[in-house]
Amino acid sequence: MNTAPAWILSGFGDEIDKDPEVQLAVLQALGAGSIEIRSAWEHNVIDLGPKRLKKLSSILDRRGSAVSAIASPVGKVDVALPVEHEMERLERAITAAHTLGAGYIRVFSFYPGADRTAEDARDDVLHRMRALTDLAEREDVVLLHENEKKIYGDVPERILDLVESVGSDHLRLAWDSANFVQCGIRPYDDGWGPLAEHVAYMQIKDARADSGEVVPAGEGDGQLSETLAALHRAGYDGYLSLEPHLGVAGPAGGFSGPALFGTAARALSALVQQIGGSLQ
Repeated sequence: MNTAPAWILSGFGDEIDKDPEVQLAVLQALGAGSIEIRSAWEHNVIDLGPKRLKKLSSILDRRGSAVSAIASPVGKVDVALPVEHEMERLERAITAAHTLGAGYIRVFSFYPGADRTAEDARDDVLHRMRALTDLAEREDVVLLHENEKKIYGDVPERILDLVESVGSDHLRLAWDSANFVQCGIRPYDDGWGPLAEHVAYMQIKDARADSGEVVPAGEGDGQLSETLAALHRAGYDGYLSLEPHLGVAGPAGGFSGPALFGTAARALSALVQQIGGSLQ
C-alpha cells in the first residue's frame, strides 16, 4: 500500500496569462490549489506595490488558492552590484511573501560578470548570499536557490559549496532539471546524491541535451522519472511547481499559455503516476 504523502501541485501563473484571475482559473482546472507568483498584470512580483498586492491577496482568498512561493528575481544580477541593491529587492519580495502568505522566496546566486570566472566571484557571491540569508532569518522566510544557467550556483559542485558555506535552514534549493541539462549536467546522476538533502522545492521543466530545447516533463534528458522516484522513496511532501517554458523560454522567464500549460500538467501527472506518486 502506498503510504507516501501526495505532492502539492503548483505552477508559475504568469506562464498562463498576465491576468491572475486567468492564471488561477487554469491552475485550478488542472487540479492545482497553489500558485507560484512571478508576475501579475505584467508587473514583477517585487514591483507590485501595496495596492496591487492587496488586490492580488483578495483574489487569492476569493478563489481559495495558496501561494507556494514568491518567484523573485533577487540575485539574478551581476555580482558587481552593491550588496544593498539586492537587499532592497529582497525586502520587497519579503513584503510580497508576508502579504500573500508565502513561506518560500526564490533567489539566484549572481552572475560573475563578463570578465570574471565563477571561482573569481566566489567570495563576493558568498558575502551577498549570507547577507540575504540573514535577512530571511530575521523575517522568517526561506530562500530557495534556483540553479539558473551561468550564475555562480549553476552546477552541483558550486551549489553544494554555496549552501554548505552559508549553512542556514533559511537557504534551501529549488531543483530545476532543465537548467541542469542546459549546463551539460545529468541532473539525477551528477547532482541528486550530493544535493538531495538540501532540496526543499521542485520546479518542473525538462530539456533535451542535444539542443537545449525545453520540453514537457519526461520528454527530455532531465531524468525527472529518477528524481521523482527518489523523492517518493524519501517521503517528500512538498511542491511540484510547473514552469513549462513551452511557448517562450528566455533568460527573464518563459511563457506557455493555457493550452501548453495543460500539456505540461498532463505530462507531469503521467510521470507521477508511473512512479506510484500522487498529486493534490
